[in-house]
Amino acid sequence: MKLTLGRSLLVLLVGAALVGGGVWYSRDKAAQEPEQRYKFQEIAVGEVVQSVSANGTLNPLILVNVGTQVSGTVRKLYVDFNDKVEQGQPLLELDQSLLEAQARASAANVANISASLDLAKANEARMKALLEREYVSRQEYDQALQTLRSAQAQLAQAKAAADKDRVNLNYTVITSPVSGVVVARLVDLGQTVAASFQTPTLIQIARDLSKMAIDTSFAEADIGNIREGQKVRFTVDAFPNRNFQGEVKQIRLNPTNQQNVVTYNVRVSLSNPEQILLPGMTAYVSIGVASRQDALLVPNAALRFKPSDIAAGDKPPGGSAPPGGAKAPGEGTGEAKGKGRKRDSASGTVYRIDKDELKAVSVQLGITDNRNTEVIGGDLKVGDLVVTGENVAGGGKPSSVGMRLF
Repeated sequence: MKLTLGRSLLVLLVGAALVGGGVWYSRDKAAQEPEQRYKFQEIAVGEVVQSVSANGTLNPLILVNVGTQVSGTVRKLYVDFNDKVEQGQPLLELDQSLLEAQARASAANVANISASLDLAKANEARMKALLEREYVSRQEYDQALQTLRSAQAQLAQAKAAADKDRVNLNYTVITSPVSGVVVARLVDLGQTVAASFQTPTLIQIARDLSKMAIDTSFAEADIGNIREGQKVRFTVDAFPNRNFQGEVKQIRLNPTNQQNVVTYNVRVSLSNPEQILLPGMTAYVSIGVASRQDALLVPNAALRFKPSDIAAGDKPPGGSAPPGGAKAPGEGTGEAKGKGRKRDSASGTVYRIDKDELKAVSVQLGITDNRNTEVIGGDLKVGDLVVTGENVAGGGKPSSVGMRLF
């Protein structure tokens, strides 16, 4: 009886081991099937646009700094932030007391010199009549004539000084030189402003906020791909789900060098009909520098893919791979860093299944948009399936659960 029970138990154990081994074998075999192990994506034809990117600041297309030509204390303020103004409209007024006194003094000086001129004219006429009768010498007449001419010059000088004082008096009322919107007011009532060689800015006026500009800087490695008239796309943090468009207006030739990094300022013009874009906003600018229509495209994930057995030092079935894997143009380290770095020619490696084996395929690459890369050479065609990743890790090791049954 005990012998029969022992044999039955042994049969059960052997059966369980066989079942466990069969389950492990079927799972391992399924895991080794390429269709189950790897993720695939199809090679397609489409458009690819390569771009360069940078951050910039939104500014009014024309920003006018309104200053003062005379010194004084702010007596009246007629405008505030965001006010719309017209050309010639008063913005603020300075205290006029001192300049009014100067204007009155200048007017009085003109009157005084006018009286002296009248006397000089009368003396000159009298001396001329006496000279004709030879009652006075020629020298005495010349002296009277010189006095007359000096009085005429003094009167002209006094009138010029009076005109200057009147103009300065008018300058106490500061008017808008353009029509636009007040974006900054830098003075308050009672504040004293002093005119000097560097005119102080009192008010800033944006001439037209429906037309704005982005000032941004691009590295010297990218500036060679940028041309005036190129289309620009950008976003702002205030409207993250909305794309705006502009155009490269100017590439300024004056470089900026900071810590041996050379950049060039690029100005982008844009329309702002809704006036939702405000001065000072940060813009994330992208400029398309190259494009291809009907290009053969390979996913960048396929260029980055590297089989796990290669990472362990083994050779891939059906082919070989370069050490370190393949990278798309404009990706990785040591070559073209950053988005949009253009390389006219680059090579890479992708993997596809050939007769149930993983095969490495070398390709020549063109431009990239950081999702897909143009294929300009290599044994790839439309419809080919390339590997972009692994679903499960390979290795084929038996399950430890099945091993514990023995």
